[in-house]
Amino acid sequence: MSQGDASLEPPLQPFPLSRRIAAEGLGTAMLLAIVVGSGIMGQRLAGGNDAIALLGNTLATGAGLVVLIAVFGPISGAHFNPAVTAVFAARREIAAGPAAAYIAAQMVGAILGVGLAHAMFAEPILQISTKLRAGPSQTLAEAVATFGLILTILASIRFTPRLTPALVGLYITSAYWFTASTSFANPAVTIARSLSDTFAGIAPASAPGFLIGQVLGAASGGLVGAWFLGSRRQPAASN
Repeated sequence: MSQGDASLEPPLQPFPLSRRIAAEGLGTAMLLAIVVGSGIMGQRLAGGNDAIALLGNTLATGAGLVVLIAVFGPISGAHFNPAVTAVFAARREIAAGPAAAYIAAQMVGAILGVGLAHAMFAEPILQISTKLRAGPSQTLAEAVATFGLILTILASIRFTPRLTPALVGLYITSAYWFTASTSFANPAVTIARSLSDTFAGIAPASAPGFLIGQVLGAASGGLVGAWFLGSRRQPAASN
């Protein structure tokens, strides 16, 4: 359909909050199924070569993000990430109540997505990771990864909104390799991956350092984005 034809269509009405929350939960569940499932598959096929396993994990995650953001973005904004939702709440682009509901849906969806990945690969559904990812360098890496993610999102929706799915997917693909932490950049992902003792897992003892880095990265990304870009939308409505 040409752009001229599209302009003749009536504008889509905003989706109700219940559907937006469901989109956040389902999208986050699918994201975690992709992350954990591709990690399991990569490790099984790589013959002990962690670089090959990580490459498979990376490509699947980046490609999956492009699709999920394109599908769910028009419904809920496709945050799939409490850090992203918190930044939009701070920018008054989503009200506090819906933001809290988004975050709850993201957390539940992330945990369910991990369980789904385990089930698909005949792994025990309930697991606790033993994979340590500790130290200041890991916290710094998560701060850098999350800062870059927030800045990518804010800049892309300001200047090239149609490219946002591709740009976010490409950023995460690159950040898997240039950060020491392999770029979780997402508190829901971090907590859910602590429940998977597979290639993509993180030991619960290591999770606080990641969460601290993500909070710092999101806050700094939001501040720098606000300074560079300003606010894109009007203050959020109450529903």
